[in-house]
Amino acid sequence: MKLLKELFKVLPLFFLLVMGTSHAQEFNAVVQVNAQNVAQPNQTIFRTLETSMQEFINNTEWTDQDYRDEEKINCSIVFVITDYDNDRFKGNVQISLSRPVFNSSYSSPIFNFKDSNIEFEYLEYAPFFYNANQYENNLTSLISFYIYTMLGIDGDTFALNGGQQYHIEAQRIVSLAQQSNSVGWKATDGQGTRFQLNDDMLSQTFKEYREVLYGYHSKGMDTFAEDQKKAKLLISAEILKLKALNSRRPNSLIQRLFFDAKADEILSIFSGGPAVDIRELKTTLQQLAPNQSSKWRNIKV
Repeated sequence: MKLLKELFKVLPLFFLLVMGTSHAQEFNAVVQVNAQNVAQPNQTIFRTLETSMQEFINNTEWTDQDYRDEEKINCSIVFVITDYDNDRFKGNVQISLSRPVFNSSYSSPIFNFKDSNIEFEYLEYAPFFYNANQYENNLTSLISFYIYTMLGIDGDTFALNGGQQYHIEAQRIVSLAQQSNSVGWKATDGQGTRFQLNDDMLSQTFKEYREVLYGYHSKGMDTFAEDQKKAKLLISAEILKLKALNSRRPNSLIQRLFFDAKADEILSIFSGGPAVDIRELKTTLQQLAPNQSSKWRNIKV
């Protein structure tokens, strides 16, 4: 399988202790704004918005950590604009995030989330500023919320609850943004919102999600170069831990979040390389993510 080949393309070790005294920006973000279905003769505002958001994300120092170029976080942010009127935008945004696997050229997907209800105002060429203690506008809050959520998830893959401070910063953004009239920031706004995403991340009810993020990646994916069979067994054991979460909250947002990011990777991992006993894993996968059942049926050993 292509994934397994990528895992064995050994690179110089870059998961070293962070060194240096100067701070560097954390992200290599690619931002796209798709407004092809909006009847707007002047499309330049959408290109300006796209460029401004990408520069804001990639040129801002979001943490006090030092990031070397090879350690920067790769993500994709795609805004689909469905309505535009007098500097007011409505639509959805798809956030995708991956993290490199130790001693390989492979990048593992860790977050794939669609926010289906976004709205904001943007005046062309208006500058972006992030103020941790003040609500500026809904667009800045949207971007900053997902930046800190991604920092949190990325951190959780390298250490147990390693992204806690960033999830708390995202929670601060949620609280400040509740003064706006925009949907998605309050508990009463329904399911699949920014409020629910952040609340679930920090809730002990869903603690296994973050525990598995760490074990799956740091104990499993990062050990493929050493022992592929052992790594597959460790990854299987981590996925099985989600049964406890599922028994408390079946089909939760946080559980769907995991498999939306991981289903293709899991299929690839367990369809190649040395065989391991995955009978329990296949049965459990059908229970945890029945919407991905076609992939689970295709796992070959």
